[in-house]
Amino acid sequence: MSEKAEEISKRDNVKIKAIFFIRPLYFGGKEKSTFVCESCIKGLYSDIIFCMSEKINQNAHWADIMADKIIREKGEKELYTCASGITPSGTVHIGNFREIITVELVVRCLRERGKNVRFIYSWDDYDVFRKVPKNMPQKELLETYLRKPITLVPDTKGRAENYARGNEIDVEKILPTVGVYPEYLYQAERYRTNKYASDIRTALEHRDEIREVLNQYRTEPLPASWWPISVFSSFTDRDNTTVLGWDGEWGVTYHDDELDKTETIDIRTTPYTKLPWRVDWPMRWVKEGVDFEPGGKDHLTEGGSYDTAKSVVKVFGGEAPVTMRYDFVRLKGMGGKISSSGGEVADLYDVLAIYPPEIVRYLFVGTKPQSEFAISFDLDVLKIYEDYDNCERIYFGILPVKEQRREKEKRIYELSQVDGSKIPTEPGYQIPFRHLSNYVQIYGGDTEKVLSRLSDATESQKERLKVRIECAKNWLRDYAPEDFKFSLQTENDEKYAATETELSAIREFAGFVEKYLDEMGEKEFSNYIYQAAQDNGMESADFFRLIYMVLINKEKGPKLAGFLKACGSETILPILKRY
Repeated sequence: MSEKAEEISKRDNVKIKAIFFIRPLYFGGKEKSTFVCESCIKGLYSDIIFCMSEKINQNAHWADIMADKIIREKGEKELYTCASGITPSGTVHIGNFREIITVELVVRCLRERGKNVRFIYSWDDYDVFRKVPKNMPQKELLETYLRKPITLVPDTKGRAENYARGNEIDVEKILPTVGVYPEYLYQAERYRTNKYASDIRTALEHRDEIREVLNQYRTEPLPASWWPISVFSSFTDRDNTTVLGWDGEWGVTYHDDELDKTETIDIRTTPYTKLPWRVDWPMRWVKEGVDFEPGGKDHLTEGGSYDTAKSVVKVFGGEAPVTMRYDFVRLKGMGGKISSSGGEVADLYDVLAIYPPEIVRYLFVGTKPQSEFAISFDLDVLKIYEDYDNCERIYFGILPVKEQRREKEKRIYELSQVDGSKIPTEPGYQIPFRHLSNYVQIYGGDTEKVLSRLSDATESQKERLKVRIECAKNWLRDYAPEDFKFSLQTENDEKYAATETELSAIREFAGFVEKYLDEMGEKEFSNYIYQAAQDNGMESADFFRLIYMVLINKEKGPKLAGFLKACGSETILPILKRY
């Protein structure tokens, strides 16, 4: 094996079987010979390479692969630190959750390997309040707080002592529901108690070096007057200030541009100084000893904040953590990136209203972080439930598949569970979500009646069913298309104005329902419905329409035979016998 091949083998954890040199290759009319391993291919316009290799753990889950990479690159450590964070400038939406769950999954995999892991989540709540979200009350009041730290903005929803804390509480309350338990760091508190004073001084000492790094990725260079620090005015609490100088020790002089005042402050004792994002981020990597932190594709694109941070981090005597890129999450029917400042978002509460915690996790576990995907609230909900249930059936050996797929689905199922130490010992009650939604409507949303109808469910299955029933209720109320919804007619409802021919057909049908509905199989009863239409001289479509109008006062409804079987004769007969 060549030295280059050996290097790649060690770096990328691959076993090199064969190396191919392709010659000649032509790019822009020039001959080029090239060699590279498959892991080095970056895109269509990269040099054409190939390296036949056998990936170690090629079928492993992406979270397992990342855990192994962290150990390999950071070495054996007594403590690994995995980090995530966000500015609570608005509703922390389901797109933000992707970073949280990505870190949690890697943390879980590290702990399964016997590693001691610290999972930190930073609230960047010393950031500036730049825009009033659409979903906040008292917008005029909030506008008076623009340019102040978000921890000094009132929470007009009445949730907490300030705006930032209100958004933080919403997240902290709900994350345990999906098995996420980070250690929270509040950056406003850390800055305002001067925990970063020495780090701010380090940035000031390396001002020129930092500016040079940042200028490599800017179209317009930062001016010589730029300082790697921002200041909130002690007079107004706003960041409408200009840094004028630093005394080489602890004193920073700034100008309040709004009031035309100048002041010198001591960064060790005053709560008004802060590092800008591209300096703050790498500083905290070192401060917290971060080994892993993912980033959205906006941060990990070429020239993004990660590129600058991995250079700036050297100023603070550290190195960049292992990272991975994750793509955005969309809402079905909404284009583009979700924006918390816009206010029109879906948060974790919204998603958990429609999906049980394990299915919420499944959506992220089963999708590679680099892939964009949509959270659906339309009829795709039915397919998502089906996909999860299939995964569960594969895990328990109910649905036979090839071993390779079984191992893949097995790991996805394990990581989808809220508590990784308590994997279910039996599958859930395998009823399609469509059918469950029908039961919910048949019994008017009465959970106990639905459960009594599904009487063969075990106690464990019933607990999970209760959650799904509530999700079905929420989905039917808020998102289900109108043609999916129905309610059975009652004695108080106005009867359908049937013709004599239709009345005869209804009465004959009622007699057959009474005798055979509960005894016949669904397919057999379906065949009878078509025969009943023929026997009464009606087209099948007309007969179906008639029965739907009688039962639910709609021309269409659920698949009729299955619907009737789900209702049972004790439910259907009182409606039919009104005629």
